[in-house]
Amino acid sequence: MKDAIFPYIQLMRLDRPVGTLLLLWPTLAALWLAADGLPPPDLLLVFGFGTLLMRSAGCVINDIADRRIDGHVARTAGRPLASGRISTVKAVGVFAILVLLSAALLLFLNPLTRWLAAGGLAIAAIYPLMKRWTYLPQAVLGAAFSWGLVMAFSAVQNAVPQAAWLLFIASMIWIVAYDTMYAMVDREDDLKIGVRSTAILFGQNDRLMIGVLQVTALVTLLLFAQRINAQGGFQLGVAAAAGLFTYQQYLIRNRETSACFDAFRNNVWVGFALFAVAIVEVSILPMYSL
Repeated sequence: MKDAIFPYIQLMRLDRPVGTLLLLWPTLAALWLAADGLPPPDLLLVFGFGTLLMRSAGCVINDIADRRIDGHVARTAGRPLASGRISTVKAVGVFAILVLLSAALLLFLNPLTRWLAAGGLAIAAIYPLMKRWTYLPQAVLGAAFSWGLVMAFSAVQNAVPQAAWLLFIASMIWIVAYDTMYAMVDREDDLKIGVRSTAILFGQNDRLMIGVLQVTALVTLLLFAQRINAQGGFQLGVAAAAGLFTYQQYLIRNRETSACFDAFRNNVWVGFALFAVAIVEVSILPMYSL
């Protein structure tokens, strides 16, 4: 039974929660900020399960699109589709189930958020193709991953304020930075098979460009804090992110693949820091300002 189920767990990346956490922490932060305190429990459940389902669906559609090239990349050669442990037809079925379950969650959201969800699904669906057409697939992934932040504001406020778009831009830039680290792991294999990425585009300037992206994300987060009249708690999160970014630059200094992967995974703590200080900003500091 375990041998029959585990390939599907791998297909949906349920055995690798890093990607889900990279989505979950910023989304929860956006919910808290949008609600200016504890969000409604039903929205917490919808966005929590939605994050898990859509991340899994994104992994499945990515593996379907890459099923003929994953076998040529050392890191992905053992994936269920590339190794033949799951057929393409079954993978499409899994994708359809995940999308239907995600669509069912939309019944609990307002009409504006449902329309935004449709746009987010479209962005996520085209991402796997971008690595064949452009050297900027990470930008498309950044938009797909950050779309949940916009939806969080829409779900709580039934509108998307300007501050939400600032948070979206900051998240998108941050994601391009950390997914470039991820792409550095596969760069040599990608060059051989013709897959494109920002790691290939930046070449020997990869560390510099990642640094530029990280600084830009931090500045945009500070602009967001100014826009929402943050009392200082959110700025602490930006400072923590700056420290983690510095550590990531240290890790990738020699461009070793394992270190680049460690730097990528370290971004889970960036997301958690932003979530934690969002709670501090809107739930804890106001109690001391009364």
